[in-house]
Amino acid sequence: MAAVTMRLPVPRAPLGPSATRGAEKHLVAPGDTITTDTGYMRGHGTYVEDDKLIASVAGVVERVNKLVCVRALKARYNGEVGDIVVGRITEVQQKRWKVETNSRLDSVLLLSSINLPGGELRRRSAEDELAMRDYLQEGDLISAEVQSIFSDGAVSLHTRSLKYGKLAQGVLVQVSPSLVKRQKTHFHDLPCGASVILGNNGFIWIYPTPEQKEEEAGGFTTNLEPVPLADREVISRLRNCVVALVTHKMMLFDTSILYCYEASLPHQIKDILKPEVMEEIILEARQRLLNLQG
Repeated sequence: MAAVTMRLPVPRAPLGPSATRGAEKHLVAPGDTITTDTGYMRGHGTYVEDDKLIASVAGVVERVNKLVCVRALKARYNGEVGDIVVGRITEVQQKRWKVETNSRLDSVLLLSSINLPGGELRRRSAEDELAMRDYLQEGDLISAEVQSIFSDGAVSLHTRSLKYGKLAQGVLVQVSPSLVKRQKTHFHDLPCGASVILGNNGFIWIYPTPEQKEEEAGGFTTNLEPVPLADREVISRLRNCVVALVTHKMMLFDTSILYCYEASLPHQIKDILKPEVMEEIILEARQRLLNLQG
């Protein structure tokens, strides 16, 4: 018979300012007047009415010289060239795959934008097109880089580097894209024994750190060996730490995830998601981040 955990309600202590917030941000709701100065240019998330610049979405006001826009607090992923994304194959079409990347439209991965098995660089033939489903099929998870943006806003991907390709064993966590911090690299081998891919599109992939890099695989071989219990526990703990950080609206990057992981070690994995334990872990991780910034 499964044990049932029951907790009495307790008042929560107010949380201090976020370590990653910095200066106080200008938050607006739809219909709020941003400025009455007619010298500003209208950007995304705004409209002009009666010589006033008004927000059309709830979010943070951003100013670049005279351009004013509102970045929505919760929105679909808007691709930018060079972004690292994690996606799921949804359809195999002629010379292309459709990929779900948490954006408004399905992204596109062209047959000419992948490394063939073995890392071959050659012209794609009809035989390659017939074998597309052998490389990637519906339901497969991949890591890729944004190559370009189509005129309708759809994203074109490529996996021409051997660090991209099919993802094998791990856990996928979906978060808001606005909580993923932009960094020079989004592939991190954490010292706790697992690795993470922080997709700019809000898809986080947590997986066991490979013992050796598959240089000759071309990104299509998947290791299906059983994952040891110790690795599964580390991955589960990291997953719950990511959920805790997202619940408290903290930015996701390698340091914040690692500090949260270390703060969670005194607790059992399943207890991390209890509100009072989560609060304690987040406060400790936030304090370490503040000390790091100071």
